[in-house]
Amino acid sequence: MPDTQEAFSNEIAIGPSHRYDDRLTIRPGIVSFMNGSKIAIIGAGGVGATIAYAALLNGIAREIALYDIDADKVHAEVLDLNHGLRFTPTARVVGSDHLDICVDADVVVITAGAKQRPGETRLDLAGRNTDIFRELVPALAERAPRAVLLIVTNPVDVLTYVALQLSGFPPSRVIGSGTVLDTSRLHFVLAERCGVAVSNVHATIAGEHGDSEFALWSSAAIGNVPLDRWVTPAGTHLTGDELDDIAERVKHAAYDIIRGKGATTYAIGLAVTNIVGAILNDEHRIMPVSTLQEGEHGISDVCLSMPVVVGAGGVVRSMEVPLTGEEQRRLTASADTIRQTIRSVGF
Repeated sequence: MPDTQEAFSNEIAIGPSHRYDDRLTIRPGIVSFMNGSKIAIIGAGGVGATIAYAALLNGIAREIALYDIDADKVHAEVLDLNHGLRFTPTARVVGSDHLDICVDADVVVITAGAKQRPGETRLDLAGRNTDIFRELVPALAERAPRAVLLIVTNPVDVLTYVALQLSGFPPSRVIGSGTVLDTSRLHFVLAERCGVAVSNVHATIAGEHGDSEFALWSSAAIGNVPLDRWVTPAGTHLTGDELDDIAERVKHAAYDIIRGKGATTYAIGLAVTNIVGAILNDEHRIMPVSTLQEGEHGISDVCLSMPVVVGAGGVVRSMEVPLTGEEQRRLTASADTIRQTIRSVGF
C-alpha cells in the first residue's frame, strides 16, 4: 500500500480568497520575490515538511508556502526552515492554516490526506481522501488558477484523476508523483546488483503506484548495454527469477522503512522536489508521473504512470513507449484496477 499521505481533517480553512493570517506567516523581508516562482505545499507533516526542506536546499523556488490545518505545526515548521536560510539559496518561506497562503502559486503539491486505519481497505481510504479533495481541490484551483497540481496523497493515481475532474484544469496541469519514487528504488536495487552507480541505471516502473505496478524490463539498460546482456560482478546475467525478486523488493520497499521508522519521508521528498524542479525549470525531463491516459497503448480515462516529458506547465508531451505483449497486458490490467477504484468513489 502506498505510504505518503499526511494526516488531515475534513475541516479546511477556506474563507474569502486572498486573505490569510499574517500572524502565522514568517517573512524574512530582505528581498522582494514578486517575480520569482512559488510552490505551495498542502500538508506540513513528515512528507510535506521534507518536500519544503528539499526544495529549499535545491533552490528550486523563490517562495515556498506551507499550508496545514494545524496552526502550531505549520508555524513551527516554517520557523525552523527560516532559521536555516543563512545556509541555503535565497528564498522566502511562509506558512498558514489558511488556504490563501497558496494564492498565485506556480505549483501546488498536495500531500494531505487521511491516514489508513488498521483494517481499512485501500477502497475505504480512497473514499475518505476523495471526500477531502472535493472541498480542497476547487478551493486551490480558485486561488492558483494557473498552477500545476502535483498530487502525492494516496492512492495517488485515483486521486490524480479525482483532482483533474474537480479542478477543471487541462490534463497537462494535473499530475501525480506516480512511480517516480518506485523507479528510483528500482535504480538503487539494480545498481547494487549490477555493480554500477545509480545514475547509470535506465529502467522504469510503470502502471499503478501500488500492487499492480511492474518494471518495463524490455527497455531497461545499464549505461548503453541492454539489461539482459549486462554481466554482473559475479560474471553472470540476471535471470528471470532474479528480476522478479527485484521487482517485488521495489514494490514492497516502503514496508521495511515503515516497520523501522513509521513512514517514508526523505526519498519521496526528493522525488517530488525533482518533479517540481523539472516543471519550474522547464527541463523537459522524462519521468514516470501519473497522468491522464488518452488512448496511449489503447488505454483511456484513467491516470497511471508511464514515461512522459515534464516541463513548464506540467506534461509537455506523452511518449509511445515500446512494450512487449506481457508488458501491454500488465499495463492494461493495472489501468483496470485503478479505474475500478475511481468508479467506486463516484468518478
